[in-house]
Amino acid sequence: MGPNSPAAFEQYWQNERIPFIGLPDPNHKVARMYRQEVNLFKMGRMPLNCVIDRNGYIRFAHYGASMRDIPSNEDLFGVIDELNKLSS
Repeated sequence: MGPNSPAAFEQYWQNERIPFIGLPDPNHKVARMYRQEVNLFKMGRMPLNCVIDRNGYIRFAHYGASMRDIPSNEDLFGVIDELNKLSS
């Protein structure tokens, strides 16, 4: 999720060859809905990593305290693997 316009967001995604779906959020509607912190003293939006199941429930949420405070890929993939096990 990013604060840019849809066109700018798509261009960034293509330029960086990011292999997953991103969500432009120029009006901050989704950021507010998930209570993503904005701290102007720490470069803007704080990291928020969520895993949402197919029914729309948040199964994992990590609210970062700084721009470097993000969960490991192993943590995120572990949550996703558990959800996949439950759905099969």
